[in-house]
Amino acid sequence: MSKALFLDRDGVVNVEKNYLHKIEDFELLEGIIDVCRGYQEQGYLIIIVTNQSGISRGYYTEEDFALLSRWMVDQFKELGITITRIYHCPHHESIDGVCECRKPEPGMFLEAQRDYDLDMAASVMIGDNERDIEAAIRAGVGMNILLSKDADTSKANTIIHSLGELL
Repeated sequence: MSKALFLDRDGVVNVEKNYLHKIEDFELLEGIIDVCRGYQEQGYLIIIVTNQSGISRGYYTEEDFALLSRWMVDQFKELGITITRIYHCPHHESIDGVCECRKPEPGMFLEAQRDYDLDMAASVMIGDNERDIEAAIRAGVGMNILLSKDADTSKANTIIHSLGELL
């Protein structure tokens, strides 16, 4: 079985910008490359799980998301980091109804588990929102880290204020 480092995208991989979908607006979060490199060296697959309701809302298309995702994967690859896969949920409950993939539902994690035969208890999630943590817990992820400048409490195993705390 493999183990994974699950990452939320907006606010963990890149600086949070509402409905980010343009390459020119993409800005890596400080420390993410070093964090990914460290986990990759320990044998973790790097998997991104991201809610992308901007697709359902009509702010951008699946093609826009795919273009940015391919570009991002290439940027990481140039830095020696392999992003194994990006899972996304394009839905929003007020538009599409309830789905299994939108965090806090665990659907994206469970799909990754099936696709890559993951040991969820040995896997790690870094998210910037409590719904990220809840989805990971519901999927059986063993270590959950909340990246937040403001949070005092969380269901996560630990709260960090910057990715540098993981280095």
